[in-house]
Amino acid sequence: MKTTIRFSMPAILFALSSFFLTNCKDLPEVSTNAVTEVTQTTATSGGVINSDGGAIVTENGVCWSTSKTPTIADNKTTDGSGAGSFTSAISGLTANTTYYVRAYATNSAGTGYGSAKSFTTLEGKYGTMTDIDGNTYKTVTIGTQTWMAENLKVTKYNDGTAIPNVTDYDNDPSKVATYGRLYNWHAVNTGKLCPTGWHVPTNAEWAKLSEYLGGDEVAGGKLKETGTTHWHSPNTGATNESGFTALPGGYRFDNGTFNNIGYYGLWWSSTESNSDIAYYWGLDYDNDDLSSNNYYKVDGFSVRCVKD
Repeated sequence: MKTTIRFSMPAILFALSSFFLTNCKDLPEVSTNAVTEVTQTTATSGGVINSDGGAIVTENGVCWSTSKTPTIADNKTTDGSGAGSFTSAISGLTANTTYYVRAYATNSAGTGYGSAKSFTTLEGKYGTMTDIDGNTYKTVTIGTQTWMAENLKVTKYNDGTAIPNVTDYDNDPSKVATYGRLYNWHAVNTGKLCPTGWHVPTNAEWAKLSEYLGGDEVAGGKLKETGTTHWHSPNTGATNESGFTALPGGYRFDNGTFNNIGYYGLWWSSTESNSDIAYYWGLDYDNDDLSSNNYYKVDGFSVRCVKD
């Protein structure tokens, strides 16, 4: 027996409207944030989801590539779901390379992209310099300054004159090889401690380095070597994104005691405060500050040279 099924017009309209409500969604609309905190291998971006397109956003993040229109088929982050803003940490980049990044958001209709933002990673190559003893040091350019990326360990001034040496630095050559030597400010003040073409930085030059890295409250972490091989745990905030690779050589008091190797890194400036005191800059194992202070010239601190 043949059966005929009849639909009323309201039922058909209801079915069609349900179909379109369920299936006709738009792509999400998303904006790409500016790219900040660019280093040799990392950067920060993110985005804002301006519209979910009528469906729940199931994934958002940024994608990047050396091509001008990156997609999620390239490198990407996954930073969450739903509407609103998000921040994305980009990693695994190559130094001195131009990249393009776009924020993305995905819903049931597909993936929508923000506009592309371009950025270039910092130069990752270290240079070298050699002191009068024949020690070779890594150097690194940070902003407009070129710094030693290791602590000074020379035993002679750049005119060949021997520097008076205190030998009880645990009398361990391995410490000197890693942390460098400690010098009093009178050695700094000769103007002959660094190799020719280099000098001990002034207080203003240290301040310029700090400002370039975002200020004293965050610069320390960007200067410190990462991990706890040489820094005592927790080595708070250490990223070494500057390439400076600061190491904690501790300090020597004028009474002959050596203190806190692994805990503190203290470096002289060439700027004096008064006849007895000069300025230094310091890093600490349990915060990411770069601090400036002054102390007695007879005490022993580490030295980093900066290029003339």
